[in-house]
Amino acid sequence: MIKVLIVDDSAVVRKILTEELSRYDDIDIVGTAVDPYAARDKIVKLRPDVITLDLEMPRMDG
Repeated sequence: MIKVLIVDDSAVVRKILTEELSRYDDIDIVGTAVDPYAARDKIVKLRPDVITLDLEMPRMDG
């Protein structure tokens, strides 16, 4: 199982990525975050294998 964390400031993008990636049996969406600061805590806690990261976000970009 591939654990994925989705990080994007757009709720629409987070929703679409979650819906599309959830179609695959070997992908587990372990969480989402609205910015890199929130993602940092979730990375430590959830230990994802893959992180989708928006490159331009408020407060910090990628």
